[in-house]
Amino acid sequence: MIIYEIKRYYEFKMSILLGKGHNDETKRKLRELNLSELITALEIQQRDINCVTLQFDERIQRLMDYLYQEKYNSKIQRLMKLSKFRLPKAEVNDIYYSERGIEKQVIQELSTCQFIGNNSNVIFQGFTGSGKTYLACALGRQACKYQIKTRYIRLPDLLVEHDEASLVTKGSAKLLKKYSCYGLLILDEWLLEDISEEEQHFIFELIERRHDSTSTIFCTQYRQEDWHSRLGGGVHADAIMDRIVHNAIWVETGSLNMREYCAKHKL
Repeated sequence: MIIYEIKRYYEFKMSILLGKGHNDETKRKLRELNLSELITALEIQQRDINCVTLQFDERIQRLMDYLYQEKYNSKIQRLMKLSKFRLPKAEVNDIYYSERGIEKQVIQELSTCQFIGNNSNVIFQGFTGSGKTYLACALGRQACKYQIKTRYIRLPDLLVEHDEASLVTKGSAKLLKKYSCYGLLILDEWLLEDISEEEQHFIFELIERRHDSTSTIFCTQYRQEDWHSRLGGGVHADAIMDRIVHNAIWVETGSLNMREYCAKHKL
């Protein structure tokens, strides 16, 4: 009896919400609860004459489905914006494979983002213009769709941030904490420029904190055998490589210049 009365009460309230004149106070409360999407969903139901024949539970289910999808879409868009991708429109489905020597199956497996769940790294290695950044950003967008906090940054820009942070009390520590927490970090132009001893120590600390707890994508022109010297040599270079390469998926992006190809074919 009590359950029946509760149901009747909510049916009555819903009939008011779906009526011609929405209760302004109810709208205000929904907005205050950050549920403005629910107001839109109610207005959609109001305009849909088929909703009149639906049971209360079915109406609620439709409202919840709409609310969930809108909240999900908003979160994904927010994650993508905060990721600061170099190529924000890169998509896995738009990747060009012909003549590049890239295994489509490997990229498709990476697009499931299981490698992030396994705390594995991905290394895109190839000549300049071979599409490393596009591949990385496409996977980054996939990570965002899985609601994984992601960040793209060029290593030269990250080192500039480090230099600036070093001038502030506890600035370096805060910077390390910031870039350690991303579920996926994309480091583009990896080892493009020579690094100082201080920068080597910073890179080691960052890689150490991310090791076996998060995933990193590296985009580089240099093969693995060149990394040690590019990292400045010594025990820190050994330690950095040891934390990257043993749990990494290495993808060579071939010698086809994708910038030239896209310009030629107006893509």
